[in-house]
Amino acid sequence: MGLVSIFGSSFILGFSGAIMPGPLLALVLSGSYQVGFKAGPLTVIGHGIPELGVVLALGFGLGEFLKSDLVFQLISLIGGGMLIYLGWGMFRSLTRASELKKSTDLSFSRGNLVIKGLLTSVFNPYWLMWWATVGMALILSAAKYQLVGILVFFLGHILSDLIWYSGVSFALDRGKIFLSPAFHRGMIAVCGGVMIFFGLYFILGVV
Repeated sequence: MGLVSIFGSSFILGFSGAIMPGPLLALVLSGSYQVGFKAGPLTVIGHGIPELGVVLALGFGLGEFLKSDLVFQLISLIGGGMLIYLGWGMFRSLTRASELKKSTDLSFSRGNLVIKGLLTSVFNPYWLMWWATVGMALILSAAKYQLVGILVFFLGHILSDLIWYSGVSFALDRGKIFLSPAFHRGMIAVCGGVMIFFGLYFILGVV
């Protein structure tokens, strides 16, 4: 594979993971109602930090560690608890505000979205397993170009995330004009429930 092919395949396959419903999408959906379009890019920034670390780690031979059953179990337990905490925070944000609007005193400030994007990724065991299996196979092809190939692969992958989640947050930000505050609150409650569901799913899967 040449560098152009590496970038293209990474970009296309990145969408296969980005468009799947999960905790990160729930985070973007909920955050979009409070910080607007910026929710998508900010969440991807947080998401991209551990992804870059994982890509570099896999590129330099740490794949077997990430595939360890013990690592998976620990991340499932700790990550499940973190997702439940984040989901509960969404519900709490509904009781601290009479209406949903752009604000820095709610649970979805700009800085918090970067941090939550990072935590939601790190503590999702299936995110880690995707990288240790499908992701690692792709990175091995890119690694023959050494660091340049690995970084080109990462850029293609993170760009797909940025486009998808930015598109989602932009659509929701524009749609707020036509949707009632009650609908906004309902969406945040649903997203909070999704986070808690995934948290419980991860924990019960290893106990």
